Amino acid sequence: MSTADYPHDKQITLALSGASGAPYALLLLERLLAAGLQVHLLVSSAARVVMATEQGEQWPAKPEALTALLSERYQAGAAQLKVYGKEEWFSPVASGSGAPRRMVICPCSMGTVASIAMGMSDNLIERAADVVIKEKGQLIVVPRESPYSALHLENMLKLANLGVTIMPASPGFYHQPTSIADLVDFMVARILDHLDLEHGLVTRWGYGH
Repeated sequence: MSTADYPHDKQITLALSGASGAPYALLLLERLLAAGLQVHLLVSSAARVVMATEQGEQWPAKPEALTALLSERYQAGAAQLKVYGKEEWFSPVASGSGAPRRMVICPCSMGTVASIAMGMSDNLIERAADVVIKEKGQLIVVPRESPYSALHLENMLKLANLGVTIMPASPGFYHQPTSIADLVDFMVARILDHLDLEHGLVTRWGYGH
């Protein structure tokens, strides 16, 4: 299946910026691919540093090499996963007519939040987010910072007022987690819920209690 064979409702952009939370990103990528979506993956330089620090994984800088590595790991179909460089301005995600209507930034740094809130578009992650906002699509950002400064809160409020879903990486405990994996499952489950994707990662509130 080629890129053009995936309809818009079967495409999504997933971006990783330089906040803590690599395990969330890995599980989310796995689940999006398992759901049969075509994933347009954007990875900042800082995100590769975080991936090495938190997961011990040295992701290659070249998009083609990373596409091959992750496609093999997650057994993605032909053209199901595509990684783009930070300045690939002619990629589909940079175009209002070509970009997927859904995008998740997980994890999302406060610097990325600020740049999107200001409409900077200095790299492909920022431009892709700007496109989703202007095209009235669905943008979910998963910030990981503590504490939030007034500036952080102002930037997130600005995005929320534009229709962006702000979903901080703040896992709950009512499902009685016993491992870090359980906490990761909780957050990724909430993201998938908002994307209307079935998952079975956690028991929903009111069920099994």
